[in-house]
Amino acid sequence: MSFLDVTLQLADGFMTTLLIFGITLLCSIPLGLIITFGSMSKFAPFKALGRNTSSKIVKAIADFKPIRWITRTFVWIIRGTPLMLQIIIVFYGPGLLFDMGLLPRMMAVLIAFVINYACYFSEIYRGGIESIPQGQYEAGQVLGMTKTQIFFKIVLFQVIKRIVAPMGNEIITLVKDTSLARVIAVTELVKAAETIISLKAIIWPLFYIAAFYLLFSGLLTILLGKLEKKLNYYSG
Repeated sequence: MSFLDVTLQLADGFMTTLLIFGITLLCSIPLGLIITFGSMSKFAPFKALGRNTSSKIVKAIADFKPIRWITRTFVWIIRGTPLMLQIIIVFYGPGLLFDMGLLPRMMAVLIAFVINYACYFSEIYRGGIESIPQGQYEAGQVLGMTKTQIFFKIVLFQVIKRIVAPMGNEIITLVKDTSLARVIAVTELVKAAETIISLKAIIWPLFYIAAFYLLFSGLLTILLGKLEKKLNYYSG
């Protein structure tokens, strides 16, 4: 089997891998921020809203501390169980528990990946926000700045600077984790290579896809490194 034939057969696997990577990143980054708001009672939007409204319902929600612990418990469960298991549960769970039909395989994979990585990103966000000294918030207030101005003009870029490295590690891990989609027979890159190997009894496609992962991860490492250097201004 020629190199070109293998490349053509792996093309669909390439596209599926990139699709899982792209959609997971696009959805989990903002979702992770929402989860962070839920796990940080002092920073959550509903907390601030509760101080600025006369609505008893909104104030009750703002003071409902179990929301914080429910969110953190959910994050703990997701981070403490294998992603492969979560994919299986999302795919088979609705049908077995609620007598529903199975979700489309790709949809189940994307749901599991987005939830998993959103939880990891949320903890990175939380660590970055909590690492900013309280004195910087107080200094902004002394200068007459609003909390929104303090966050966007003083805090935000410092947080981004501090989370680039850990976010980069998770993003590179995501590239490799896309191979777990094959557990429910989604034909991503590794699954496509396994099919070729089993049918044609050749092993070199494994080295081919290994080169793909290395190049992809290397490119992301370079891009993230450049971003980190550009943010060195905020490292004070």
